[in-house]
Amino acid sequence: MNATGARRGGFLHGLNPLVKIVAPLPAMVAVIVSRDIATPLAVLALALSVLLVGARPSARTVLLLLLGLPLVVTVGALGFGVWSNPAAVDQSVLLVQVGEYRLFLGSLAAGLAAALRLAALLLLALIAGLTTDGSDFVRSTVQHLRVPYRIGYTALAAYRFVPRFRHDIELIRHAHRVRGTGGRRGPVAAVRRFTGSVVPLLAGAIRHAERVALAMDARAFGAHPTRTERHLVPLRRRDGVFTVVFWIATAAVVVAVRAAV
Repeated sequence: MNATGARRGGFLHGLNPLVKIVAPLPAMVAVIVSRDIATPLAVLALALSVLLVGARPSARTVLLLLLGLPLVVTVGALGFGVWSNPAAVDQSVLLVQVGEYRLFLGSLAAGLAAALRLAALLLLALIAGLTTDGSDFVRSTVQHLRVPYRIGYTALAAYRFVPRFRHDIELIRHAHRVRGTGGRRGPVAAVRRFTGSVVPLLAGAIRHAERVALAMDARAFGAHPTRTERHLVPLRRRDGVFTVVFWIATAAVVVAVRAAV
């Protein structure tokens, strides 16, 4: 993890995965219980700042965040606003009336608050999601949360099946193209390609599962209550510093917003 963090230049990559889940929890709770617009907006700005500084995402990811978040918030505000109860906000300004349906300004405000809460929760989750390797997360839960390694490493083995399946399906598609059956277009051709890929993909998955089972048996997996760890994911001083600083920043943002409101 240290090498990864040094290579990417973001300090979040070098933190323990559990810390990046524990640190945003108070901010998530503050966002969930809030009903105004200012609190989730302030927490969203805090999470976005932490991501940009600590994760050092690629230009494509930054562009996606800066363009996608306003779009998601806008669509969410309109959607939640349309489906809100007009009777609860009928004292506000009437914007649109179509037959019996009426859209008030208060409905859009409530929809905007809900959309901002979802966006803030998403960004807080991305602090760990964009900077954490799945293998390190499983190892950390086994080492520090005392999750039984039989459960943790079984989940890790299943997690590693996903790239294997992706590789196998690419090989199958290449084989279909070589045989002249992969270049056709249309719904019928797509169904034929899918049905023609199911059997070889299933056979490859069974072979891979057998190899994984043999490798785990050769390493005496499950024979003892504990196992030694080849890759350690320790808790360091910087993990505690990040957690405390993030909690203080969250409290300062929430208190400042409440004082301003």
